[in-house]
Amino acid sequence: MQLFKSRGIVTTVGGALLTVVALTFVVPGYVEWSSDTALAEFMGAAKVSASDHSNAKGKTGCPVGKKKLPTTLSPLP
Repeated sequence: MQLFKSRGIVTTVGGALLTVVALTFVVPGYVEWSSDTALAEFMGAAKVSASDHSNAKGKTGCPVGKKKLPTTLSPLP
């Protein structure tokens, strides 16, 4: 009976080690994929936002959209 108990322990430990080794490869791959995806999404949103402001004719970026940007700075008093 001792042989069967030790075989069960070896199987359990082997399975745990296999799981740890698998996670060692899977987790960094997932993190890299996830960060690449997030970066691509962020860059895509930044390009859309920048193109919205640069291509808009007559728009100043003002929330109301009717004020003109100052062309010169006014002097300090």
